[in-house]
Amino acid sequence: MSATDTTDETEQAGRMAAAAHARPKSTADIAALYDDMAERYERWEWANRLFSGPLRKRAFSDARGRVLDVACGTGTNFRYLPRTAQLVGVDISADMAAAARDELDRLGRGGTIYRMDAQALQFPDDSFDTVVSALSTCTFPDPVATLEEMARVCRPDGRVLLLEHGRSDSELVGRFQDWRADTHYEQHACRWTQDPLAHFEGTDLTVVDSEELFLGMVTIIEARPGAD
Repeated sequence: MSATDTTDETEQAGRMAAAAHARPKSTADIAALYDDMAERYERWEWANRLFSGPLRKRAFSDARGRVLDVACGTGTNFRYLPRTAQLVGVDISADMAAAARDELDRLGRGGTIYRMDAQALQFPDDSFDTVVSALSTCTFPDPVATLEEMARVCRPDGRVLLLEHGRSDSELVGRFQDWRADTHYEQHACRWTQDPLAHFEGTDLTVVDSEELFLGMVTIIEARPGAD
């Protein structure tokens, strides 16, 4: 093992240890937090679209068939999904789910929204042609369990499309994220130093394509059911 490898492993271990200092949030904690933030998210929806809209369009514009939007929040993804998509959205926050229903009405498109835990989706196996989710694995208490659920409800010939974020490849930016990790998690239930691709290891999903943007902080992922 080279000195560089040892240094990288030491730094990674340090980041994981630092992240462990933050009190883990339960599903109930996250639901309550996002209930409190739902109105703020709606009020600043225009700014969210300004920044993330092109990324969401890039990640989700070719979703097909019956589409499940996991952790749909206020429905920001909806306008970037094809009009032909048969849309179902789920979110753990009742207030976020209500905002998502309002967004469907504003867009004049059909769809069904449920309050539901992404780690225990209440749908039969092979229910959806496409599963999408944006900026969410950082928040799930157990992101691996959630990916397993996405794999379960996705049809064998379907796709799982994610827009995710994590620690920057830029050491300066990454170290700032490390420094703020505990505070950011406490305020937003967001592990912003995560490696989103690492969650796929050992799941029933195979990553077939990924693209990193913005100094590695954003990752667009396409995965398919079936272990590699």
